[in-house]
Amino acid sequence: MANPQEQTPAAGPPAEPPPPADRARRRKRGGALVPAEPSESRGQPIRAQEIAMVCDPRGQIAEQFRSLRNSIVALNPEGAPRTIVLTSAARGEGKTVSALNLAVAMAELPGTQVLVIEADLHHPRAEVYLGLERRQGLADVLRGACALDAALRPTAIGQVTLMGAGTLPDNPSKLLGSERMRTVLNKLKQRFSYVLIDTPEAMTISDANLLGAIADGIVLVVRLDKTPRSHVEQTHNSLEALGGNVLGICLTGAHVEGSEE
Repeated sequence: MANPQEQTPAAGPPAEPPPPADRARRRKRGGALVPAEPSESRGQPIRAQEIAMVCDPRGQIAEQFRSLRNSIVALNPEGAPRTIVLTSAARGEGKTVSALNLAVAMAELPGTQVLVIEADLHHPRAEVYLGLERRQGLADVLRGACALDAALRPTAIGQVTLMGAGTLPDNPSKLLGSERMRTVLNKLKQRFSYVLIDTPEAMTISDANLLGAIADGIVLVVRLDKTPRSHVEQTHNSLEALGGNVLGICLTGAHVEGSEE
């Protein structure tokens, strides 16, 4: 499989806050997250430089994500993996950035609708990269506190939808390993061409293993010169031993010729 390269996630500019009137209108009620309004996410432009598919669509990094997309589709033309977990051995290897870039790359295919689920219920970052306020999301749906449709947020990319992490639970594994999670994922699989699931690091948190076992495939994100090879191999073997189907590796942090990074 192709190994797409990306910029370091920390290099991007901070997300711009919403207008004061919007902050007041959408403030948390009693400390709890509120549902998103359908229009608020669609109108928010994506400015984070890490999302190369948007900020530099003709660049080499974007082309590498298109190559990864093509590799996934080519695995089985009649039934390509439609629910895909993105995880890594350690934290900070670029899982969320990779998930968002891959989603935009997949959305370029005609008639394709892509959902990104922020299933990292420990350190969620997807809404930050998209410049969005936190709203109710996956954890709220799994607890029955939010309707499924209310947790789906259109983005500035017309064919890409986001389901954020929502209200962070005390025990994420209990929610992600529930039968409710399997039911929700099956419903979403019927509504979207691809469902990309951003998960925590697999060596120290079990959530990726839980979700990898029920997804069609797993992409292992590896940052060049950061994670020891033995840790990558251990993570790969663990994911497969627990029923996961590792499709390949997405390499991040590699130098792109001609890049200033």
